[in-house]
Amino acid sequence: MKSDRILVTGALGCIGAWTVKLLEAEGARVWTYDLPASMHRVKLIMNPASISRVNWVQGDILDFEKFEGTVIDNKITQIIHLAALQLPFVRSDPIQGAKVNVVGTGIVLETYNRNRTQVNSLVYASSAGVYGPAKNYPPGPLTHDAPHFPGSLYGAFKHCNEEQARIYWQDYQLRSIGLRPYVIYGPGRDQGITSTPSKAMVAATAGRSYQISYGGTAVFQYAKDAARAFIQAARANYSGATTYNIGGTNADMQTIVDAITKAVPLSRGQITFNRTPLNIADAVDDSTLEAAIGKLHWIPLDDGVSESIQIFRNAIDDNLIDVDRILS
Repeated sequence: MKSDRILVTGALGCIGAWTVKLLEAEGARVWTYDLPASMHRVKLIMNPASISRVNWVQGDILDFEKFEGTVIDNKITQIIHLAALQLPFVRSDPIQGAKVNVVGTGIVLETYNRNRTQVNSLVYASSAGVYGPAKNYPPGPLTHDAPHFPGSLYGAFKHCNEEQARIYWQDYQLRSIGLRPYVIYGPGRDQGITSTPSKAMVAATAGRSYQISYGGTAVFQYAKDAARAFIQAARANYSGATTYNIGGTNADMQTIVDAITKAVPLSRGQITFNRTPLNIADAVDDSTLEAAIGKLHWIPLDDGVSESIQIFRNAIDDNLIDVDRILS
């Protein structure tokens, strides 16, 4: 670990910010690579001194020369690739979505391939969006090798990335690990189709009413735990290019609302949800991931929601969060 020099792309996003926080807290040497953008997610969970110890690099994931130069110049040994446009942004601009999500990942893979004597590993974010609705699968949790039936361009682009990684292993023996998050929740999760449970936590903390945009049952992953899984995968002694489901807590939306109410009793009756479930399977199997990289840590749901709300409460008190922007 002392020799790690880790580059995180998409570091200003939710999982990215938590990944940087955890790496900095353990004393790792960490670089980021992201477009110039607001640091609000980072500031939500890191203090100024910690932020100052991170090497923040501004760059476009589509700028092959700059990205490769950043990897070479800083002697990067591991890449955690999280840069992507989420589903609403892909839907509104499919061409840019394809460039960032597919071509950007191709640039990361090729940079790694061209500098494999220096770079030891790559872990990248795929998505549970590669799967289709539950009716397409037999009963039980989805295995990591279940067939893909993406219902959106976002899911199709993530599927394409998994295929890119597979071919790089087939043709060049370039090892990588892909991870498929499901519903990430917690501080920093303020955009995307599945972000509304986290927005409900902000609303409850701020004394606002809020309706979560979907219901049903899903796999919920606290952002800090998901970030820890990416870090663990980046350091694994692993051979191949498989993409895995990551676990968490399987829960229905009423359980989420109950956890919010438990943490903020005054929000009782103020947080509701649409009964329509997400159009993807409601459970995944992460046993093959743990077999590949070791046991993962998942905080109990009540504890994750409570910790999130405490962070939101502190941020509201310190004027570090724009509640109106998040809930609009």
